[in-house]
Amino acid sequence: MRTRSVRSLVYLAGGVGLIVSIFAALEYYEASLRRLCTISSFFSCATVDVSGRTTTLGLPDFLWGVGGFVLILVVAGLAERWPRDRRYAYALLGVTTLGVAFSLYFLYVQLVEIGALCVVCATADVFGWIAWAGAIALVRAPSSAADSGGPADAEDAG
Repeated sequence: MRTRSVRSLVYLAGGVGLIVSIFAALEYYEASLRRLCTISSFFSCATVDVSGRTTTLGLPDFLWGVGGFVLILVVAGLAERWPRDRRYAYALLGVTTLGVAFSLYFLYVQLVEIGALCVVCATADVFGWIAWAGAIALVRAPSSAADSGGPADAEDAG
C-alpha cells in the first residue's frame, strides 16, 4: 500500500474516531441520545453509561477517546510533515498502541464487569485499531517510501 494511502487511512480513522468519541461524550451528558445505540439489554450504551464504571484514572472514558484521537491526528500530522524523521512514525505507533491497550481495557470492563457493550464505544475502538494498523504500516515502510520527494512519494502523487 502506498505511504500516502496509509497516511490517509490514519487521518480518516483518527477523524471518524474523534467524531464518534465526541458523540459518546454528548451521549453521556444527554440521556435521550443513549436510545440511539440501545439495541438490546446487551448492546446498550445506556447500560454502560449508567454503570458507574466509565471513568479511568479519574477521567471519563469518552475523554480518553477524544484526547487520544486528537493526539493521533497531531502526531500523524507531524509524521507527515517530517517524513524523514522516523521518530514521528514511531511516536504515532506508540500513541496508537497505547490507544489499543486502553480500548482493550475498556472492552474488558464493558464485557466482564458491566455485562453490556456500548456500540458507540466499540465503534471508536475499531477506528483506533485501524489507526494502529496504519501506524504499523508506516513504521514498516522502507525509509525511501517515508522520505518526501522519494520514489514512493512520486508514485503517490499520481
